[in-house]
Amino acid sequence: MNSLDPRVARLPKINEPILPKAPLDQFGTFEVFVQPKDGKPFQHEGIVHAPDIELAYVLAKETFTRRFTCTSLYVVDTREVFVSPLTEGDQNAYDLIPQVDATGVTESFEVYHLVKRGKQHVHAGSVLAATPQQAMGVAKQQLNTGKQVYNIWAIATDAIRFTTAEEKELWITLPEKKFRDASDYKGGDKLKEFLEKSNFK
Repeated sequence: MNSLDPRVARLPKINEPILPKAPLDQFGTFEVFVQPKDGKPFQHEGIVHAPDIELAYVLAKETFTRRFTCTSLYVVDTREVFVSPLTEGDQNAYDLIPQVDATGVTESFEVYHLVKRGKQHVHAGSVLAATPQQAMGVAKQQLNTGKQVYNIWAIATDAIRFTTAEEKELWITLPEKKFRDASDYKGGDKLKEFLEKSNFK
C-alpha cells in the first residue's frame, strides 16, 4: 500500500534505483544580511531557500524584515561564502590565517567577524584581493585589531545582491503602523485600569 505522507512517498523503495534529482527539485540556500539602522554594520540574519538570487532577495525581505526595523538587506549564495576555521577558547581565528602576498588581479571582498559565540557575524570591512584565501590574509593585516574573533567570512562583493537606493524606500516605516508592535497595545496599563474599575485587589 502506498503512503500518502510526502515525507515517506519521496523516499526510494527498497531495491529501487536512486535517480538524480530533477532541476529545481531542491532549492539552493542563500545567506541573508541586514542593516538595522543607517550607519550600522550589516549583520548575518539567517538563510532562505530559493531557485535564484532575485527570488532569494524577495523571500529574505518577506521573511526577515516585515516586522523588523531595517534599512537595507542583501543576499548571497551560500557557496560564495569563504569560511575560516572556527576557533575555541581564547584562540583568535586570525592566528590560523597564513600571511599572503596580494598578487594578481584584485577584486573587492566583504569581511565578516564572529566576535561572540552564539551571535551573528558582523561586517568588519572590505579588502582587495585576488582570491578569497588572499582576502583572509589581507584582512589579517588590515582588519585584525587583536580582539577575539572566533570565525571569519570573506565574500566577493560582486557576488552579493545588494539593496538599491530606490529599493530602500521599501523599509520606510510609517508612524501609523505602530499597531504592529506589541508595545503599542500597553496591555499592562489596560489590565491595571480594568482591575481598578472592577474593584479587584
